[in-house]
Amino acid sequence: ILAHRENGIKLTKQAVLFRASHHSMSLEVELARRNIPFHKYGGLKFVETAHVKDAMSFLRLVENPRDIVAGTRVLVLLPGIGQVKAKHLLQQLAENRFDFKSWKSFTPPKAAKTDWPVFLALLIGLGGPEGKQLSVQEQFHRVARFYAPLMERRYDDPRTRKKDLDQLELIASKFKDRTQFLTEMTLDPPTSTQDLAGDPLLDEDYLILSTIHSAKGLEWDTVHVIHAADGNIPSDMATGSPEQIEEERRLFYVALTRARDWLYVTIPQRYYFHGYFRSDQHSYAQPTRFLTKPAMKHFTSSTARTAAEDAEEEVTVDTSAVRKRIKQRW
Repeated sequence: ILAHRENGIKLTKQAVLFRASHHSMSLEVELARRNIPFHKYGGLKFVETAHVKDAMSFLRLVENPRDIVAGTRVLVLLPGIGQVKAKHLLQQLAENRFDFKSWKSFTPPKAAKTDWPVFLALLIGLGGPEGKQLSVQEQFHRVARFYAPLMERRYDDPRTRKKDLDQLELIASKFKDRTQFLTEMTLDPPTSTQDLAGDPLLDEDYLILSTIHSAKGLEWDTVHVIHAADGNIPSDMATGSPEQIEEERRLFYVALTRARDWLYVTIPQRYYFHGYFRSDQHSYAQPTRFLTKPAMKHFTSSTARTAAEDAEEEVTVDTSAVRKRIKQRW
């Protein structure tokens, strides 16, 4: 994307297309980290969705018990606890050196009788020394496991939202510590109105992110079609009949024909999915069945290196020259 921009193709002339909105989550995090402006069509930016803000607020509160916004957000998720009761609980927390154990004396309302002890154990566990030793992925997994039933009762379309949490857990696995994860996600509220960033202005340069459905009838100089793996496109929810598969094939054709000059189709080495009869798991990805052998002859194939592979690459240095220079200095 940046290489094309350096060669004169503006970001607004480039698009990244995907089958489902949650497929762009990792990309959105990386674009934000690199300060590359983008506009998303066919769904909210995932960091702006209510369920993602809810889940991240648990970790924000554990990381900083003084965070009133995060504290209020997670407390009112519990049935029977409103803004007033949440305010009193946060005051109690402040009066007890922000120790979550101080909430053990609180008698929860009847509606939260079951959730409250589990909620409190989660905060105490993640906020203590042992919690900090857990991987970021495991910390988020524990949050998501507690939060999922609350989300199902609170919001519509819980299945799609659950997929967002699955993807966010996968993103969390890439971070070494909780602080870095929270910083990169940039979910902290602005400290002033000057910090509020709206969508890019029409005369600014910004990358287009779009679901394939929202891209119908549009064209760009450069198009990147991501997550082109079986299970993503065709979607694992749309393979029940020949008619559904044919509709998915037409959708993939729409994606490929949005490009005027440059077309990139990327396939993940593996992806995370929610099993119906087995637990959630990773699966090694297979290219979408729509990329047939005759079609592949028109592509130039390359494999990208991951950051982990770059980090593991051994670097050899001739130490004799280094020792010689040190000896000369002495």
